[in-house]
Amino acid sequence: MTDLTSKDISKKLNVLISLTLRQLLQDKEFVQTGKRKKGAGDLARYLADMGIDPKDIAEILGAPLTSIRTLLTPQRRK
Repeated sequence: MTDLTSKDISKKLNVLISLTLRQLLQDKEFVQTGKRKKGAGDLARYLADMGIDPKDIAEILGAPLTSIRTLLTPQRRK
């Protein structure tokens, strides 16, 4: 495996481990400010913060890629 491929796989495994731990601990909030928002935006931002590409986030969440990109734009967050 190339170094780039192994880094990509490592990122994805870290996210899966993190999500599994959150589920086991019943921690369902992904926002850092304590405010709970509706929809997949919080989870999409959480995955993006973990270094996952928008294309992969769209596949994980089962959402259109354009929607994920819109959710991750700084103007949309405000």
